[in-house]
Amino acid sequence: MKKGTLLNSEISALVSRLGHTDSLVIGDAGLPIPAGPQRVDLALTQGIPSFLQVVKAVTDEMQVESVIIAEEIKSHNPQLLSELSALLDLLQQHQGNTIAISYVSHQQFKQQTQRSQAVIRSGECSPYANIILCAGVTF
Repeated sequence: MKKGTLLNSEISALVSRLGHTDSLVIGDAGLPIPAGPQRVDLALTQGIPSFLQVVKAVTDEMQVESVIIAEEIKSHNPQLLSELSALLDLLQQHQGNTIAISYVSHQQFKQQTQRSQAVIRSGECSPYANIILCAGVTF
């Protein structure tokens, strides 16, 4: 469910169509995108836009109930995980709910992307910079 305004009309429309428990993926430049979900490619050059910039913009618009992250981020990209955790903490405070965080293998993560409504590709070029956002409700 939508919460605010977003300049990218494709992403704004996508978020407005999400129902409770629907999911969307925000991925790095290398995440394989399956044939089923809608593809929104924002990547311009390496790092532009960054993974965290895209997560922040989307979660400003989207009510998030839970997230799924690849377990490998813990050992291969701990700095990004720390920044992502801080962003999710702020989002919980803003939304007034607890966001459940699940960690799965990267292989399982890629399989779960097939069930998402869309995959948004960032320009991020650091390892395991991917997240599945599961929609909540605002009431």
